[in-house]
Amino acid sequence: MIDTSVQSGWLANLDLKLDNVDGVTRITRRRHVGPLLVQRAFYPEAVSIAAPLGAPCHVYLVHPPGGVASGDDLRLDVEVTVGAHALLTTPAAGKFYRRGSAGASRLVQSLSVDRAALEWLPQENIFYPNAAAELSTLVHVTGGSRFIGWEIACFGLPASGGTLESGSIRQNFELWLDGRPLFLDRVTIQAASLSARWGLAGHSTLGTWVGFPADLKDLKAARAIIDTTCGDSTAACTLVDGALVCRGLGDRADRLKQVFVELWKGLRPSLIGREAVPPRVWAT
Repeated sequence: MIDTSVQSGWLANLDLKLDNVDGVTRITRRRHVGPLLVQRAFYPEAVSIAAPLGAPCHVYLVHPPGGVASGDDLRLDVEVTVGAHALLTTPAAGKFYRRGSAGASRLVQSLSVDRAALEWLPQENIFYPNAAAELSTLVHVTGGSRFIGWEIACFGLPASGGTLESGSIRQNFELWLDGRPLFLDRVTIQAASLSARWGLAGHSTLGTWVGFPADLKDLKAARAIIDTTCGDSTAACTLVDGALVCRGLGDRADRLKQVFVELWKGLRPSLIGREAVPPRVWAT
């Protein structure tokens, strides 16, 4: 839990556990402190007795304040247990506002998957001019687990000409298998990073898509998908110790997100074992 004695911004902690209950994935533990909640669980996918995992539970995560301000400290802990299948998403983009006297905002997301399946598909994060934020996503899976996840970040407000200015964003994404690191990604983005050729080369949007376990067939399929869907975005895929990693750059978060959605639709049958059923909230 969050230490409330040293924090001046909003405190939020959401702790979820999902279990396979008679062939259907259910939320069996839901504890929260502050404004980080579950809107509700949805079941748009059919129950299959023959399926190795319980019917998927689509969970919508909600942050009622609508944005993360200076000094806010948010933590999400998700545990998906044996035979369960969870899909987590958000109804709207995350917004990180400019740094104030309370300092940087923090978001830590810890996702644990034990011989189960988890799809981590949040909407994009938008970092406003002069924002200071530290984000960390830690994914721990066991052998026999399945995972698809993405994270998309838009730096500044490009539609209105706003840049990151003096902001600084630190992002950390880690995928571990049975305590062994498979993919560790740490990125610090500042104004110079956006314009430099060694950085985002003038782009405002950066995204990472990860699928596990994957093989060369999945890599070939992913590259075929991005060849036909990228448009004005740029993406590339590689295979790292059984993890399929795709990185994308663009000038519009919605267009890069659509590339990632197409990757998810095309690879979900292979990586997860089910045809894609988009969350209803994506259509609103």
